[in-house]
Amino acid sequence: MRLFALVAAALLPALATAQESAPAMPEDPRAPRFREVERGFFTGFEVGYLTLFKTPTADAGRIPVAGEGGGRSGGFLVGVNAGYDISDRLALSAYALGASSRASLSYGAFSVLSVGGDLRVSLFGARDRNGTERLHVYLHARGGWLVTRPVGLFGNTDLYFAGGPGIEYATRLRHFSVGLAVDGAYVAKAKAPGLAVTPTVRYTF
Repeated sequence: MRLFALVAAALLPALATAQESAPAMPEDPRAPRFREVERGFFTGFEVGYLTLFKTPTADAGRIPVAGEGGGRSGGFLVGVNAGYDISDRLALSAYALGASSRASLSYGAFSVLSVGGDLRVSLFGARDRNGTERLHVYLHARGGWLVTRPVGLFGNTDLYFAGGPGIEYATRLRHFSVGLAVDGAYVAKAKAPGLAVTPTVRYTF
């Protein structure tokens, strides 16, 4: 018995050293090596439809054929934006958009271009079966400088404001998301309210 105790006392340090130097367990190949949904710097693209509920003539003396206004107008809208996700719920970006609208036959068509800033707040997100938030419902607001041509028809320079609800789905291609926004719009000097409906695509780096 005494011999057994002496042998155990001699072997214990060697066993402890062997245990400390044992190789680490291999990494689980099923463990995710990247984020399911990327957040950070992003760029986006939107294309849709913009309608203005009234189109007053800015300079009827210069363009008499247009009359005092052209009534309701509508046309395609195309926009781009670039920004940063401050958090999973808050994003800031700069935008640029252009649209071509047609009102009454006598009033004709005009184009608008706006650049400015956009603030987006995600209200809540729905998780998939793996616990990843993919579907977000958000509110956003934007405002910026607007230029319209031809000068004197709908105006010259103005301020553009828009905002409203939207939904966005983060696809399994973790950099890409798609969505849809429905915005109330307003052109300040012309006092012209409107509505914009825009499907969106976003790429996050």
